[in-house]
Amino acid sequence: MDRIVYDRMAAHDSTHWWYRARRDILADYLTREGRLPGNARILEIGCGTGHNLPMLAHFGQVEAIEIDPAARAIAAERIGRAVSAAPLPVLPGVERGAYDLIAVLDVVEHIEDDVAALKAMAACLKPGGKILITVPAHQWMWSAHDVVNHHHRRYSKKTLRHALHRAGLRERKLGYFNSLLFPLAAAARMVGRMTGKDDSDDSPPPPVLNSLFEGIFRLERHMVGRVPMSPGVSIITLAEPA
Repeated sequence: MDRIVYDRMAAHDSTHWWYRARRDILADYLTREGRLPGNARILEIGCGTGHNLPMLAHFGQVEAIEIDPAARAIAAERIGRAVSAAPLPVLPGVERGAYDLIAVLDVVEHIEDDVAALKAMAACLKPGGKILITVPAHQWMWSAHDVVNHHHRRYSKKTLRHALHRAGLRERKLGYFNSLLFPLAAAARMVGRMTGKDDSDDSPPPPVLNSLFEGIFRLERHMVGRVPMSPGVSIITLAEPA
């Protein structure tokens, strides 16, 4: 990712509506669907500044990987121990057969060989282990945001399912989320494309709008994994070895 993406993450991951609401959605999703053992061993790959690590720590002992040095230092401070720099798709030095849960939250789209990355993650799971995956949806929504984030693709449910199956994984509860705000996001992408003002700036909106968007997005914590969601900005699934 461009340096500015990490800088914005560090500045806004505790206040931006998207980060805040998504953490609550993921926590509820894992509580209902994760079926994790007590004191599970958890690895987040591509943890960025570590803003998800305290949430994941509610489910067990958390370890993390981040390849960006500045973001890794922030994450290490949050987790209270060293964060690895082992890159995908190989994950060199990462213990195989060791984890009850691996979290890759908006990470797989950054990896050119996503199937190889998924295979490496699967090899690091304990028997019965799972991979929590979120990815951006809809290739037609490609924008400057994807460019500065160094994405290789956005996914459809079909293409994510295909990648999982090629990696020897099967999906559970695969579906959209960030659906309630999807019409607004789609309209913004289309207007930006038509006007030539496609903007990669993902800083928080004014406080009133930030609170409004957070409240709307957070409503999905009661729905994701429970009911089929209409098309959304993102896709979520729990994957496990087939």
